Amino acid sequence: MKTILVPVGSSKNAKSHLQYAVDFAKAFGAKLYVVQIYNVYTKAGTMIKIDHILERESKAFLDDLVSSIDTKGVDLSTRTFKGKLIDTLEKVCNALDVDLMLIEPRTNSIKDEVYLGKTSGRIVKRTQIPILIVPENYVYKPIVKILIAMKSAIIKKEGVLNPVKSIKNQFKAVANALLVKTPYHKEDDFILEDELKGMLTNITYAESPTTFQAVLEHYKNHSPDLLCVVRRKRGFFSKLWENNTIFKKDFHSSKIPVLVLSGMK
Repeated sequence: MKTILVPVGSSKNAKSHLQYAVDFAKAFGAKLYVVQIYNVYTKAGTMIKIDHILERESKAFLDDLVSSIDTKGVDLSTRTFKGKLIDTLEKVCNALDVDLMLIEPRTNSIKDEVYLGKTSGRIVKRTQIPILIVPENYVYKPIVKILIAMKSAIIKKEGVLNPVKSIKNQFKAVANALLVKTPYHKEDDFILEDELKGMLTNITYAESPTTFQAVLEHYKNHSPDLLCVVRRKRGFFSKLWENNTIFKKDFHSSKIPVLVLSGMK
């Protein structure tokens, strides 16, 4: 884990989130990029030079935010970018060779009952970047137990397990798997390849309509410090993220970080 990116919004949690990102990056000796992306929607001939103003304000906001936390000697850079959120994030992550993106559940100040806001939901759903969702006001601590929840253990994509492997190795954490048999189950789904099998201490098998429901049912038995799920077309949050928003009442394990891996196929 060498490069971590943190997109920053206008939430009240921004300072706490950045402090977690710094502490997390320090554990890995990683480079940390703190970025803000802005876009301008105007009619031709209006609001001339607004780009320059927004860029300057965004940079000042980031610099003020960074100055308000303890950077603990972490190699940290602030950057601002103009463009559409998802496209720009993907381009930036590719250009900077980002290994992991840390996001807040809510990048803007919205209702308290919402766990995952529209912006964060879009980032998770529409990108293939490995993402760590850090709960609001969550204080950094070493990760001791990881629960990896999936409905298929088939891995066709190279490097997809790298983020969870890095976290497990760095903290010497115990990784357990929850394999869920859903109505879409195929015969080979529970055949574990050596890379994944070598990471695991225990495997729990469950049968449920969705991986999400299985996690809610088995979560307390595992008491993980980190929940790891896989991004799929019919994935962990697919039903709940149809409108990019997810509510706290629908996701009871919203008090620990959630690592979302890129698609495995």
